Amino acid sequence: MTRLLALCLTLLTSTATAQTCGGPLPAFIAGVKAEAIAAGQSAANVDRFFAGAKLDEAVIKADRAQGVFQKDFISFSNALISQNRIDNGRIYDDGYHEPFDVIEREYGVSRGVLLAFWAFETDFGQVQGSFNTRNALLTLAHDCRRPELFRPQLIAGIELMAQGGLDPATTTGAWAGEIGQVQMLPLDILERGRDGDGDGIVDLKGSAQDALYSGANVLSSLGWRANERWLTEIIVPRDLDWRLTGLDTKLTVADWTALGVRARHGGLGRADMPASVLLPMGRDGPAFLAYQNFDVFFEWNKSFVYVTTAAFFATLLEGAAPYLPGNPTPPLSGEQMIDLQLRLENRGHDVGGIDGILGAKTRAAVQAEQVRLGLPADAWPTLQLLNAL
Repeated sequence: MTRLLALCLTLLTSTATAQTCGGPLPAFIAGVKAEAIAAGQSAANVDRFFAGAKLDEAVIKADRAQGVFQKDFISFSNALISQNRIDNGRIYDDGYHEPFDVIEREYGVSRGVLLAFWAFETDFGQVQGSFNTRNALLTLAHDCRRPELFRPQLIAGIELMAQGGLDPATTTGAWAGEIGQVQMLPLDILERGRDGDGDGIVDLKGSAQDALYSGANVLSSLGWRANERWLTEIIVPRDLDWRLTGLDTKLTVADWTALGVRARHGGLGRADMPASVLLPMGRDGPAFLAYQNFDVFFEWNKSFVYVTTAAFFATLLEGAAPYLPGNPTPPLSGEQMIDLQLRLENRGHDVGGIDGILGAKTRAAVQAEQVRLGLPADAWPTLQLLNAL
């Protein structure tokens, strides 16, 4: 049994009885220290890791202020996909042509996908974040919103320090504790970090090759299907049964073709591939066929609008045309979305929280109510639906 596996097993068995979040900070840190020592860390390492540790209120503010994800797909994608990022994507593709070739052979992960994450996470390594990583992890583990996610990452940070991959006093990154050019949390670095440039060190901050190899290894471990598509822009017939759309329904490419779905450019790929028709802004907006690899994007980031934008940007970097925006019904305001989520929740739907964000669960609830009310079931919330509820 590896040291890391022993650490993880100890975490799973001990966190149920440990102080998992909140309370006086000294008592919380004492509990984490005891847990880390029980998992095999030395007392000296644990004390070194927490020397000078403190909570960071800016982390909590950043965690609570994620209103950008309330934007609709067109607004969000227009904000993230700039001409500068497109141009830089092609420059970095040329500059790392050989590593990308090797990654595609070894992992089957297309360069466009890695370029998209690299661009969105850190602008190709140029903006990696200035939050102290140890303090960010401590703050989010102590906070009681998502301790089950961040407490294990905090303890993994001690192991990462022991291996030389983190300096608790000086290592910086994103507000959520991610490190490096593709923004990985400590457990992912320990389990899936790769030495891409062959210097014997996994350096996700300073080595683009290490970051790209590690990102590819993460995607592969999450179920990426080698050398398969993830997203294709499509033209959808107006008489399509809209109840079939959405990520919960998967038909083969052959089935979709028989229903009149066609690629806007080129083809749809192998006839036997399962896929979903994705209408991020309803039947009058952009339309895509999302394959099984699209689901893996959600393991990287849970935001529907982020995932759809990243997946499309990856195709754009590989030569796809800009999508057709169509003429979708205007989106609900933030207040209207919250009102809608409350009404959906009152009807027994799990919308994933009242946050004004049109995530996957809210979309599923919207589609279910559209079916019930006899409205076109394209999962796009409208004022007509809000009033009908």
